[in-house]
Amino acid sequence: MPQRRSLFSPRKQEMDAVSETVLERLPAPRAAAVLPEPNLDGPPPGPLTAARIVTSLLVAGPLVALAVFIPLGWGGTKTIWGLGLAVAFYLFTGFGISVGFHRLFAHHSFTPHRVLKIVLAVAGTMALEGSVISWVATHRRHHMFSDRPGDPHSPVSHGTDTPTTTRGFLWAHVGWLFASDPTSQQRFAPDLLRDPDLVKIDRLFPVLAVVSLVIPLAIGWIVTGTLGGALGMFLWAGLIRMALLHHVTWSINSVCHLWGRRPFTTGDNSTNVASLALVSFGESWHNFHHAAPASARHGVLAHQVDLAAGLIRIFEKAGWVTKVRWPTATQIETLTTRVEERAPI
Repeated sequence: MPQRRSLFSPRKQEMDAVSETVLERLPAPRAAAVLPEPNLDGPPPGPLTAARIVTSLLVAGPLVALAVFIPLGWGGTKTIWGLGLAVAFYLFTGFGISVGFHRLFAHHSFTPHRVLKIVLAVAGTMALEGSVISWVATHRRHHMFSDRPGDPHSPVSHGTDTPTTTRGFLWAHVGWLFASDPTSQQRFAPDLLRDPDLVKIDRLFPVLAVVSLVIPLAIGWIVTGTLGGALGMFLWAGLIRMALLHHVTWSINSVCHLWGRRPFTTGDNSTNVASLALVSFGESWHNFHHAAPASARHGVLAHQVDLAAGLIRIFEKAGWVTKVRWPTATQIETLTTRVEERAPI
């Protein structure tokens, strides 16, 4: 299909991508069902074989390892240590994604001290969801074209009725990872490209990815002194921890655009899914996030757990972050609409 230029200039879209943050901004109206594919000005795709092999290993590797190494990692002290370390790594890398990659680098929800900025960037990188600049560029592109042509991982592009919902879910969850659809960092993350700290951390992605998996292996060897203990730690605190966080993050792309509640007005299909709130650190309050992208808190209604917002509040009280964009009651009321349920979940 031939591509056409967007109605807006690249510079205008670039700035919108960077500053998609104004809480008072009214949501855009829902786009027409059929729109021309936007020209995203991304680099031409290079060889895909190596990238797809790596992606396949990240997606399927933990399941294969679970089947192969479960006798070595299950039972007694090995499992207790492994699960404890897995929880610690899940929290460290999960907050790196939710607080760092997402609310800080993608949406500028607060301003951190330099040391905290670096720690959050490293923590998010060790989640193995991609380098910090590429992750942010893809996410900003998602917001610019949410559930429209140009969205890199919208499930509704396949329709919202069964069986197309299944195809859309699979596409938004993992299918898009194998697609040849590059996102321009120069266009969608120019501010990050001007940050020397983030550029260095972005280039260190392969190293930090290996470190994220080697540390559990090394701790397992030190603690147990056996190969079985080391592999057990590697399995639970390395591979399984990584896979769980990946699927939680991918569920925000898939589940939170297909099923759930829509208490806030948006121009897309974003929803709130309570069952994912705890394991996603509050990211599954996705409907409000799309209504107010810059908000440091996503779970703004009563009884909505948002661990990422709680951590940001701790950082603020400690003086480690400033200019936190907390939503006000007026802003929440302005964006509230009649609760729409896509399906009970």
